Amino acid sequence: MNRRHTLRRGLALAALAAAGAFATTAVCAQGGAPLRLVVPFAAGTTTDIVSRLVGEAMGGALAQNVVVENKPGAGGTVGSDLVAKAAPDGATLLMGTVGTHAINPTLYRKLPYDALRDFVPVGFVGYTPTLLVVAAGSPLKTLADVKAQAAKTGGLTFASAGNGTSGHLAGELLGARLGGQMVHVPYNQGGQALTDVMSAQVGYMFYHPAAVLPHMKSGKLRAIGASSARRSAAAPDVPALQELGVADFDLVAWFMLYAPARTPEPVMTKLRDALQKALARPDVAAKLGELGIEARTLAPAELTAFAQAEVQRWAEGVKRSGAQVD
Repeated sequence: MNRRHTLRRGLALAALAAAGAFATTAVCAQGGAPLRLVVPFAAGTTTDIVSRLVGEAMGGALAQNVVVENKPGAGGTVGSDLVAKAAPDGATLLMGTVGTHAINPTLYRKLPYDALRDFVPVGFVGYTPTLLVVAAGSPLKTLADVKAQAAKTGGLTFASAGNGTSGHLAGELLGARLGGQMVHVPYNQGGQALTDVMSAQVGYMFYHPAAVLPHMKSGKLRAIGASSARRSAAAPDVPALQELGVADFDLVAWFMLYAPARTPEPVMTKLRDALQKALARPDVAAKLGELGIEARTLAPAELTAFAQAEVQRWAEGVKRSGAQVD
């Protein structure tokens, strides 16, 4: 009887060990299938650039190829839903954003995924304020000019990459703080919106430093303020809007790496370790800094609370704007 008990116990332990080994190899087997990092936006966007940078560095840490796949559509919901429904084995990850996981839960009446229950955070990648930019030749040179123009008949137009985006909500909040009339002009792509701002067809827009800094350096755009509580490290000469007297204005975009819910903890440990090693590389940190992406340290236990708080915070902005996609 003791011998049988010992044999059964040995077989059970072996099965547990095999299961753990299988889960671990999903993310660290050399020569196996590559890890998929899904970007829910188009190639060339800030999310795409950040994902490729971080994915390559994680691949080195895991000794495994990381393939970035762009799955744009419906404000990031297409790619996010794909990962939400993927096998929870660590082989498919998502570069989530403030849009996909904080704004969309309120913006969409029928979101195909639950931003909190269908994912588990691997780690926080970074955050970036947006910059309020105008055409270099625009008569809007100060925030007082923006306020004065909004108070005139017809108001002031502002562009965004689409209804309910962080740029749209930042523009609505600015209108609420300054008064007057801010007329939102949504675009399908941020690049198209930026082009029309540079040609002064639209008054201004809030957009990521990674996209606007090259045009600021070339003399096509001028920045009036930053959307965060403090200045952007990528544009230290641009004052924060709070510095300019806009009370309680602190809106930043952020990036979080996610795995599908129910991914085994041994796999999550490997992924978290690889992400931290990637972000700790001096070359990666320097490139993220050039993009305006700033680091923020959040322990695994803090990530879920952060995500929940962000959903609540951005819900207020979505409701205030009246934006609704479906």
